[in-house]
Amino acid sequence: MVKLQKDVDAIRINTRTEELAACSSTSVGVTRLPFTVESLKAESLVEEWMKAAGMTVRKDALNNIIGRYEGKDPTAPVLMIGSHLDSVIEAGKYDGILGVITGIEVVQTLKDNGIILYNPIEVVGFCDEEGVRFHSTFLGSKAIAGTFTAEDLERADEQGITIAEALKGIGIADPYAYKNASRSPEELLAYLELHIEQGPVLEKENEPVGIVRGIAGATRFYFEIIGKPGHAGTVPVALRQDALLGASDLISYIENIAIQNEPLVATIGKLTVSPGASNVIPGLVTGTLDIRDLNVDRKKKAIDAILTESERVAKARGLQIHFEQVMEADPVYCDEQLITVIEESIHELDGSVISLVSGAGHDAMAMADVTNVAMIFVRCKDGLSHHPDEFVTVEDMGAGARVLYSTVIKIATKQY
Repeated sequence: MVKLQKDVDAIRINTRTEELAACSSTSVGVTRLPFTVESLKAESLVEEWMKAAGMTVRKDALNNIIGRYEGKDPTAPVLMIGSHLDSVIEAGKYDGILGVITGIEVVQTLKDNGIILYNPIEVVGFCDEEGVRFHSTFLGSKAIAGTFTAEDLERADEQGITIAEALKGIGIADPYAYKNASRSPEELLAYLELHIEQGPVLEKENEPVGIVRGIAGATRFYFEIIGKPGHAGTVPVALRQDALLGASDLISYIENIAIQNEPLVATIGKLTVSPGASNVIPGLVTGTLDIRDLNVDRKKKAIDAILTESERVAKARGLQIHFEQVMEADPVYCDEQLITVIEESIHELDGSVISLVSGAGHDAMAMADVTNVAMIFVRCKDGLSHHPDEFVTVEDMGAGARVLYSTVIKIATKQY
C-alpha cells in the first residue's frame, strides 16, 4: 500500500454528509427524491466537491453526476466508484450518500498526495436507486449498465409526472437519448461501492468494515386467503372458515422455514384483513411475501415448502389460498479477485475480515450487468437504516475510506 503523506479526512466526510442531509424536503430525517429541487441542490454540492478534488464533472443523459480523475493512460478502462444520491421518505443521512462522499474523498486524497494512477477513476452519484418516486429501482445505474428502457421513461409518479417529463423539468433536453448514458464492458475496469451495512453483524463482531460476498436474490409474492365471513357471536370456532387464522398458521410456518434455513430471510410485509370489523369473522386476507437469499436452490426449496404448506392449511381450514409471484431478482456475486484485494487492504490496516451477504439491493446489482463489482460495508449503529436515527461514527467513516483508498490504489495500478 502507498504510504500516505496526507491521510483521508474523516471529519470532512462527516461534514459533507451533514451538508447533504440539509438537502431535504422534510425536517424529519432526509427526503430527497430524484429530479427535484432537493436533488439539484445536492448535485450542486457534489459537483463542487468533485471539482475541488481535481475531477472534471459532467451529467449523463439520465442525470447521473460523474466526476473523472484522469489516469496515466486516458484510454485505459475506468475504475468506477459510486452509490446513490436519492433517499427514501424520512431516511437517514448515510444510505447511498456515504459511498459517494467517500469516493470523492479517495480521489481528494490521491490529489493531495500527488498520485496519478494508471487507470482513470470516475466517481458516480446515481440519480435514483431507491425507486420511491417512480416505483422502479436502480434507474441511474441501469442507464449506465445499458439495461434502462424506453418503457422506463414512461413510469409516472403519484402526480402523474413521467420520468421523461421530470428529466425535461430539470433541463435534460432529450430524455429519449438515455442510451448515451450506457457504458460498454470494455470501458470499465470494475465497479466499487462503499455502503453502510444496514444490518447488525459488524456491530456484533466489533469491526468497522466488512466485505460483501454477494447481494441476495429476491422473490416477491402477492397472496390472498379466501374464507367465509360470519357473525363473531353465532358461528362456533370449530365450524369457521377464518381467513385470518389460516394466515396465522402460514405466517408461523414461514418464520420457521426462515429460521431453519439461515441466512435466508422471509418477510410478510403487508397484511390486509377484510371486512375488518370487530364482530365479523375475517373472510379475506391479502398480503405480501418477500424471500431473499444468495443461494438460489435454498430459496427455491423454501418457496416450494411454503406453497405446499399453503395447500395443507387451505384443506385443513376449508380455505382457498392463492399465491402470485410479482417480482424475481437474481442474486449477484461479487468478483472474487476484487474481494481478495479488499481483504488485503483490510489486513494491511490491521482489521479482521468479516464476510457478509447483502439482503438489501444496491446499485452494484445493476452494474454487475456491465462489469465486475465489489462492495465494502461500513458499520452503522444498531444496524439501523431507512430511519432518521441511522448513524455512523467518524472513526468508522475513516476506516471505510482507508480500505477503499487502499483498494483503489491496488486495482488502478494494474495489480488487479
